[in-house]
Amino acid sequence: MWDIGVSTWVWASPLTDDVLARLAPRIRDWGFDVVELPVENPGDWDPHRAADLLADLGLGAAVCLVMPPGRDLLAAGAVAGTRDYLRHVVDVAAVVGSGVAAGPAYGPVGRTWRVGNRPEVYAELRENLAPVVEHAASTGVRLAVEPLNRYENSLLNTVEQALEALDGLSDEGCGPALDTYHMNIEESSPVEAIRTAGARIAHVQVCANDRGTPGEDHQDWPALLRALADAGYRGPLCIESFTPDNAAIATAASIWRPLAASPDALTTGGLAFLRAAGAPFRW
Repeated sequence: MWDIGVSTWVWASPLTDDVLARLAPRIRDWGFDVVELPVENPGDWDPHRAADLLADLGLGAAVCLVMPPGRDLLAAGAVAGTRDYLRHVVDVAAVVGSGVAAGPAYGPVGRTWRVGNRPEVYAELRENLAPVVEHAASTGVRLAVEPLNRYENSLLNTVEQALEALDGLSDEGCGPALDTYHMNIEESSPVEAIRTAGARIAHVQVCANDRGTPGEDHQDWPALLRALADAGYRGPLCIESFTPDNAAIATAASIWRPLAASPDALTTGGLAFLRAAGAPFRW
């Protein structure tokens, strides 16, 4: 059965040492296994301090990268700085014991354009991403590259596109990250998309189709979980939703209304549902 995690973004942005110290014991007490830790900017929180805190609580970690305007592997003048940031997130992941650094490691949320010759653009992306993937592989971390929906970025929207873009890069150093919210919008069959990604799946984020509580929506969760089990995915299922209290995050993720009675209700309800739905799958 999968470990279940939750992103600190449900409650707060940016993550800080004090925020994590307040949230992590509650997350443990609710029964989660993993905390997903966003690195919005280097220095927001201390990975060594976080590693000690999570170890004391018996919690695992997953790490997310964040791509605001200015972080872009396809924009002249931004590539070197973006690679430095991505390497930093990989290093943070290694410190806290996360096997992945997950997110749209290619361009900013909100950048949409007519991509044009995709094979040519994907070749440029691979060239610019390769040093980061090599660094990730050398540290035992996989860069989990997340397709976003068409309204957030136009480069990678589907699993098939992500696999094409990553083709030729080390499986040890990278793979696709799947997010059920984006898949619900972009995949004609999320189940078949999972089967297509197969053993290359590096990370999985889950939420309802409206970014709310998993299970309180129209997604076919038994079929999704069966496909993940059949694909051999054994990493965590991390609930990702967002606080509406941070204007930049709320705008980027289009969080315009409450998604549950409270952030606590969203996560505890999702945890209970995923535990029950995942119970038939044991390894």
